[in-house]
Amino acid sequence: MPTTLSPLAQIDAGAQLGTNVSVGPFCLVGPNVVVGDGSVLESHVVLTGNTQIGTENRFSPYCVIGGEPQDKSYRDTGTRLVIGDNNFFREGVTVNRGSEKEDRTTWIGDRNLLMANSHVAHNCRVHNDVILVNGVLLGGHVHVHDRAIVSGNSVVHHFSTLGTLSFISGGCRVPHDVPPYMLAAGSDNPSIKTLNTIGMRRAGISDNATQIIRKAYKLHFRERRGIQEVRRYFEENLEDLFPIELTEWLSFIEKQNQGHMLRARDPYKSPHSQALTNRKAA
Repeated sequence: MPTTLSPLAQIDAGAQLGTNVSVGPFCLVGPNVVVGDGSVLESHVVLTGNTQIGTENRFSPYCVIGGEPQDKSYRDTGTRLVIGDNNFFREGVTVNRGSEKEDRTTWIGDRNLLMANSHVAHNCRVHNDVILVNGVLLGGHVHVHDRAIVSGNSVVHHFSTLGTLSFISGGCRVPHDVPPYMLAAGSDNPSIKTLNTIGMRRAGISDNATQIIRKAYKLHFRERRGIQEVRRYFEENLEDLFPIELTEWLSFIEKQNQGHMLRARDPYKSPHSQALTNRKAA
């Protein structure tokens, strides 16, 4: 299928479009935009800024992709947005390019589904196979790891990290990190409720590894044992090597406890952050 460009679209001469790209009516593609093969812009889509888009991406009407970061310190320098392959951006999705902080880049990986009116702010990293349900808002510098799901109308605080296969219930205000494989719920400062067992099963994680993570969850979040005590428990009671899931889970929480307000990557460190070790993570 050849590239098809609607005569009602405005495509800058400096834009680079791959093969088999479809651009519908009333779309706007800026001069520093690269669109990979097989991508589809349905209609009324804006691609702007220094934006690099991979292959087989689909954009529904009224998406604005690569707009300026909503950061008052931004000085209109050469920051960028990088998007991988096979992502689906539904109606009204906004993704901002990076500000001058960190690596100056907003990253979207592969095979992600961003549902209607969701927002990815500057310097975020959305990894692979993530689902952002309708109305989800990611603040600046948020990281969302593989296969995480953020349910509708949830808001994630800047510099928070959502671990692999974490699940955020609908309508949450998420002020700090959520460890891998955990399910968080509660409208304000949500707490860890249980494991995301459905997601773990769908991801092919073994029953043995799931049961080990379940035990770790109970020790830390139910019995309130410190994370180092939890690590020692498994060192003493597991005959085999730690499964990779447990290693990731323990490391995530250890870093989280060292951060500011239980956000491991937040640059504003607090001298009292270690005292928050046994707080509920969310």
